[in-house]
Amino acid sequence: ARRDALRAKGRSALVLAMIALPVLGVTGADITYRSAQLTPLEQATRQLGTADLLVRSLAPGESVLQAPDAEDGITVSGHGRTPTAEQQRSLATDPAALIRQLLPSGATFTPVETGPTVGAKSHEGLLRTETTEADLADPVWRGRLDLTEGKAPAAKDEVAVTRAFLDQSGLRLGDTTTVQGADRSLRITGVVEHPGALGKVELVARPGELLDTLKPPTPQDNTPKPGGSWLVRLPAGQPNAAGWAKVQELNRYGFTATSREVALHRPARADVPYYAARSSFTIASDHLSALVVAVVVGMALLEVVLLAGPAFAVGARRSQRQLGLLAATGGERGQVRAVVLGGGIVLGAAGAVLGVAAGIAAVALVRPWAEVHAGSRFGHFDLRPADLLGIALLGVVTGLLAAVAPAVQAARQDVVAALRSRRTLRPASRRIALLGVLMLLGGAVLALYGAVGGSGRGLVVAAGMDRPMLAVVGGAVLSELGVVTLTPFLVGLCGRLGRRLPLGPRLALRDAVRHRARTAPAVAAVLAAVAGSVSVGIYTASSDAQARAEYRAAMPRGAVALQLYGESAKLSQARAAVAGVMPGLGERADVAQAAYVFCPGCSSLPELVRPGGGAQAGRSAALFGGVPVGDAAVLHNLFGVRDQAAEAALAGGKAVVFDPSYLKDGRVTLHLRGGAGGPVQPGQTPKPAEFDVQVPAVLLDRPVAAGYGPVLLGDRAARQAGLTPQDAGSVWLPAEVPGAKEEQRGAGAVDRLGLRGQVTVERGFRPSFDLVPVALTAFAALVALGAAGIATGLAAADSQRDLGTLTAVGAGPAIRRRLSGLQAGVIAGIGTVLGVVSGFVPAVALRRLRDGALSVPGVPHAPTVTVPWAELAVTLVGIPLTAAVLAALLTRARVPLTRRAE
Repeated sequence: ARRDALRAKGRSALVLAMIALPVLGVTGADITYRSAQLTPLEQATRQLGTADLLVRSLAPGESVLQAPDAEDGITVSGHGRTPTAEQQRSLATDPAALIRQLLPSGATFTPVETGPTVGAKSHEGLLRTETTEADLADPVWRGRLDLTEGKAPAAKDEVAVTRAFLDQSGLRLGDTTTVQGADRSLRITGVVEHPGALGKVELVARPGELLDTLKPPTPQDNTPKPGGSWLVRLPAGQPNAAGWAKVQELNRYGFTATSREVALHRPARADVPYYAARSSFTIASDHLSALVVAVVVGMALLEVVLLAGPAFAVGARRSQRQLGLLAATGGERGQVRAVVLGGGIVLGAAGAVLGVAAGIAAVALVRPWAEVHAGSRFGHFDLRPADLLGIALLGVVTGLLAAVAPAVQAARQDVVAALRSRRTLRPASRRIALLGVLMLLGGAVLALYGAVGGSGRGLVVAAGMDRPMLAVVGGAVLSELGVVTLTPFLVGLCGRLGRRLPLGPRLALRDAVRHRARTAPAVAAVLAAVAGSVSVGIYTASSDAQARAEYRAAMPRGAVALQLYGESAKLSQARAAVAGVMPGLGERADVAQAAYVFCPGCSSLPELVRPGGGAQAGRSAALFGGVPVGDAAVLHNLFGVRDQAAEAALAGGKAVVFDPSYLKDGRVTLHLRGGAGGPVQPGQTPKPAEFDVQVPAVLLDRPVAAGYGPVLLGDRAARQAGLTPQDAGSVWLPAEVPGAKEEQRGAGAVDRLGLRGQVTVERGFRPSFDLVPVALTAFAALVALGAAGIATGLAAADSQRDLGTLTAVGAGPAIRRRLSGLQAGVIAGIGTVLGVVSGFVPAVALRRLRDGALSVPGVPHAPTVTVPWAELAVTLVGIPLTAAVLAALLTRARVPLTRRAE
């Protein structure tokens, strides 16, 4: 087998590549997954730095239930009950003093100070950035907030920033910036990073030197305020001082605590009250990712067996006379089988070693890119010898399995026919085709039953969680095998199309049908790879569609909003400044908010009332506050609606309602507060403390517009209801979405006027980057192209005599190349079409399983399955076309003439 592999270097290289490629992918996926999974110590370091505890004052006067890692879940308990002694003590004591009393003497406390999101001067204008304070020279921050470039701030006018801040602001180390609310310039001396959040835009100052100037003043009273956090280093020699018992004690005083000791020695689930207080069904989303990985990897390994199989079959046919001589000189069938099986072991072992080595090198090479795009550093470069040995062994086993069928066929061949190199053709079995149909239908039913029947409730941390998952995986594999079993019969059916095709395609299709033993496995291999790619693509597109449906925008996509904080008299200056630096904004819409002025200098914001549902603020409150007031321009720019009837209603003294649940009898109800206690002018009736007013309204049932706000009042309608429109800001809706630089210029223009405000661009839903599905899609697509290319090589190797015949009858190089390209295109085309169809089963099943797992009882939830038609079209056209072009280019122009066999 070794000698034969060295003699047929081209064919051996194809088999090596086919085995090594999926082994490379599985090795890379394993190393990436292992490296990205943090150990308990690494996870604790990212949260705590080098400290022993991270303590946060969450709810003074109440108690807290938390998971062992506070980031995994928290609930507040004790509200409305008789307070315990601990709750009374926490309500009467300052949190900073109380935490020092509860922890051992000698502990060191480092406050975790986080400030507001503010505007910082950038190269283009103003960049929104988070703010915090930390002494980067203190080793307590190491692992939580790392200094990666430059030096730590050492003076009051020095700061460090994240790499994302520099990238978006256009600034560099040594440049200066200013922050809204601060009275000095700040020089950037260093670059910091959060290892678990590389994309964070943040500015870090020294403790006590920035945030006090940015935070609004707070009332001076003695009531403990929540929100303080501390990194705590405990004195040495007290290993149990931060154990689970201490965490639970802190919880009783309203603190949450993340402990290094607890991270390294997690308590039993039964000892965690937080879990007992919650539903027994805790969704384990990691199982879904593992399920997607299992399906794709399984399809890739199936593809290895399918495509390496015909490679060994081609080799056995090329060695047909040699094997016949072995049998004729006394060799037994077992010895003939052993020759072919030996080739599987030799090439499988070589391909496995090559694939593992290449996988390790590939991950090491792409690690920096992967970490940056995933937004998180690896915990470490994790090479598990047991994993790599198992993957290599899997490669050897797949090589051996791929050689089984060719070995059996070679052992059974007639000795005389083998010596004469005669090939026998057999038609596809209808019984086997029927079996394939049954397997396809049965697998689809099993996969969908696992997804729907399990309803996601099996995907929990509880007994029996694997049954729906196993049903989905088993059904997907069974349906895939069904299509594979059907492939020879389908290839035969495709042969009937040749009568209507030109000469070149007809010859290529006839060759594929005549050599079904080679064509069918090659088609099935392309099918398996494409099905894996399609499954991942549909699943990822569906996940993005689900996230897109759940995304709630504040304005139409591309809209630009201007808001000022407490300086509405200068809005006209700010509007002109923004329009001056952001050309092409188009028509401006000035937005007001309805205010209930119940005395000079006294006002409140009205609340919308949903009939039967109580008072609720409008959805647009997050942007402009309260209930918006405006005209047709506001209707267009803020709500994205052009409607003559709605514009007429606004001008005629009515409101426009986008959510029918707020409308009753042609009116919308507003709840007003604050009238009682105000001065009463002579002849006026005192106003009640609370009352409702009704405004005539028309319904414009636009669900998208309702997402921006359920109602818009016209100026006339607001005044008739006793409300006063107060300027809130402006909105533009340009034809093109402004870029990040334009947004910074607009914010900078407002800042240069000495005004405090904000310029916001609604960019719509932006899918988050997840490394796992992207890597799986790339891996599956790479294997699909590799399968098509290797199938092309096999077809060319097995068709040398046909190409020689064409040369003998006068065919030129162009005809031979065209024929080779069409042969590859036929194989890749049939496999791609079947793979696209086959990939729907696991994708739909996985989505149904996920939707069931994330559904909430009693809450309607429509399953989301989105098909990326554009990507599928590229797959259907791109893979066959690429295979055909490469085959035509790589086919030798001159084919040596050989004696044609009988």
